[in-house]
Amino acid sequence: MRIVAEKLSFTYNKKSKFKVDALKDVTLTIEEGSFFGIIGHTGSGKSTFIQHLNGLIPVEKGFLTVGDINLSDKKKIVRKRYKELRSKVGMVFQYPEYQLFAETVYEDVAFGFRNFFPDADKEEEKRAVFETLALLGLGSEYVNQSPLDLSGGQKRRVAIAGVLVAKPEILVLDEPVAGLDPVGKNELMKILHALHENGVVKTVIIVSHDMDEVCENCTEVAVFSEGEVVLSGSPKDVFKNTKLMNELRLGVPITGQLQDSLSEIGVEIDTDFSRDDFVEKVVEYFKNSK
Repeated sequence: MRIVAEKLSFTYNKKSKFKVDALKDVTLTIEEGSFFGIIGHTGSGKSTFIQHLNGLIPVEKGFLTVGDINLSDKKKIVRKRYKELRSKVGMVFQYPEYQLFAETVYEDVAFGFRNFFPDADKEEEKRAVFETLALLGLGSEYVNQSPLDLSGGQKRRVAIAGVLVAKPEILVLDEPVAGLDPVGKNELMKILHALHENGVVKTVIIVSHDMDEVCENCTEVAVFSEGEVVLSGSPKDVFKNTKLMNELRLGVPITGQLQDSLSEIGVEIDTDFSRDDFVEKVVEYFKNSK
């Protein structure tokens, strides 16, 4: 499912003196198969944008399609397709573990399944729940546990399982590793990449404040500021704009900072800003300079 936005605009409190132009003529394409990063400060419009993707915020002005669903179409038929859309575009908000509510892990994940597959029998439900938990690295020993007894990282994976059980084609995650320790962050990002690479979800979209996280994981990036997309492209295309990124108070990955420091002493490194590529290019440079 390809996502296409053209001149998408949205205003909160439109008729009030407190109105806020959250999106201003946003034009952006997210291709199927992307591992896409959206970055920007609080209030930049990124959260408003992703909430348009599964109809949580209706299109007010402009054009937006997700796959073959035209969300700009005001006809009632679009509303009838919202359930289909939300099964195809799974949304995981920041700190989703706060929304866990059932007595057991099984019931929490099964709730998501029943919502989209009300006619499924118990065996289908059980199979879907167990398979989805396994994809998130949680074995059968967890199903009868209370979600509240799990670690922070495990709780988050249960919350994601409650969305993934609907078998979405697109998975959107707002700050997916916020608040996790380094081990938990690495584990969750590895799981997300495995889901993507194995075709469990076709497209992954993450919203993040962490430039290193985006650089290391995403194939494409869009930078939001004051309701507009001010930069988009590969991490290399985006993070080479050090001056603009600093003006936006977002900065660049640590590898970008190191590249600038090297440049100041005459060492020019052409890198994609990922850690592995940066180290390889630096080693190669100094080998060849002997």
